[in-house]
Amino acid sequence: MSRTTPDTAEPDDPEADQPPPGDDHAFFGHPRGLATLSGLEVWERFSFLGMQAILVLYFADTVANGGLGMDPATAASVSAAYGTMVYLVSVAGGWLADRILGSYRAVLFGGILIACGHYAMAVPTAVMTWVGLGLISAGTGLLKPNVASMVGKLYRTDDQRRDAGFALYYMGINIGAFAGPLITGWLGEHEGWHWGFSAAAIGMTAGLIQYVLGRRHLAGRKHSAEFALAPAAMRTAVWRIVGGLVVFALLATLLASVGWLTMARFVDVLTLVSVIAPIVYFAVMFRSPRVTPEERGRLRPYVVLFLASVAFNFILFQAYSTMMLLASTNARTEILGFHFPASWYASALGAFEVLLAPVVAGLWSRMGPRQPHASNKIAFGVILGGLSFLLMVIPTSGHTGDTYRMAAWWIVGSYLLLGLGDVLLETSGMSATTKLAPKAYASQTMALWFLSLALANGIQAQVVKVYGHVSNPVYFGVNGAVAVAVGLIVIAMAPWLRRTMHPVH
Repeated sequence: MSRTTPDTAEPDDPEADQPPPGDDHAFFGHPRGLATLSGLEVWERFSFLGMQAILVLYFADTVANGGLGMDPATAASVSAAYGTMVYLVSVAGGWLADRILGSYRAVLFGGILIACGHYAMAVPTAVMTWVGLGLISAGTGLLKPNVASMVGKLYRTDDQRRDAGFALYYMGINIGAFAGPLITGWLGEHEGWHWGFSAAAIGMTAGLIQYVLGRRHLAGRKHSAEFALAPAAMRTAVWRIVGGLVVFALLATLLASVGWLTMARFVDVLTLVSVIAPIVYFAVMFRSPRVTPEERGRLRPYVVLFLASVAFNFILFQAYSTMMLLASTNARTEILGFHFPASWYASALGAFEVLLAPVVAGLWSRMGPRQPHASNKIAFGVILGGLSFLLMVIPTSGHTGDTYRMAAWWIVGSYLLLGLGDVLLETSGMSATTKLAPKAYASQTMALWFLSLALANGIQAQVVKVYGHVSNPVYFGVNGAVAVAVGLIVIAMAPWLRRTMHPVH
């Protein structure tokens, strides 16, 4: 059956791409498909963030202890570069879903690659570590933009449950973010890093199983792409993709073998690409003949939201890099006499988001049309992210050496602010993206939101190089102040954003 004829690809399921009936309230007042997609994200985040909570510690640990023996600043930079690569690939993932695979298969194939990547990282060799990170990057690029787009397809544009639905979806994400570091962190620090990576592999496998079982409840579940290429164009695209990957692999191998492509240069190249890619992508969408003048007008305020996302996620992603390094060297790992691995601090962030997401979802549902505009929600999130770093200036100040140990509550308090900011920004940002997206670029516009995460990681990969070379109060104070300033600028632009972001409220 042809993949290029969406209207005939699945004649027995004509409503495969339509939102569920408005009276579908089976999952906490939301469509039951939200349970399937949230369940997938529970396990995807369990594996991804469970692994990422120990990744920088694995990089920085000594070779004798099973690590890679990197300098802490280098470990943080490489970890951020990995995050950059993950989200850069999301652009290709969105395009493949729109033009070749369809959303359902893009998410399925992405999950399979992620699981294979984690299984590769479970093998205790450096080579398999890099192979695994490559597979996870490719898989996450397929999965992340498309599963979020599938959540948007569960609701009509004027459905006031939409923001609350994304908040519940994000709560599912953070259940995984909470549980992942608990399991992988304990295994990694007590049994060995690769045991932690094995737990991540099992988690992703569980997510794939429940996703396939819940397929019938999803909008966007048909096999064909919504804007599929013509057969000849599709064959050409597939051959070009395969050829490009082969050329890239051969070129990278050649440059590495002659000593030009070092780890430091690779990080710098990824940062450069993370800056160029969103500029090019915005230019393409603004000039595309498939984008109507009305849709083009809605893209302008989206640029502001994009930059706000960059500012916030620059702070957020350091919860798994510089904050992990700070926790492992300068924070107590006990609360009320209970000792825990330093990587468990990452679970505090997930725990706060699990607790706060339903509160925020309930608040927005209760307020209905009286809730703050999406741009203000995003601005508040950015400000809270900045405050989470400014808080760290207090316990890191006034020490003559680097042997001090701060109370655990300082990092927990920082993660509380960061968690609330994340719930406010990410749910509103993803929801606004699905509303503002030009129809012909639906999955790809969600990929553009994830490009903001790539740019945040790309900037982080450079900035964290000074971690440990400047004082901690200066490092956290300057970064936090910049984020707060960005949030205040977005608030100042609120009147223009409200006028230009229709139908987003």
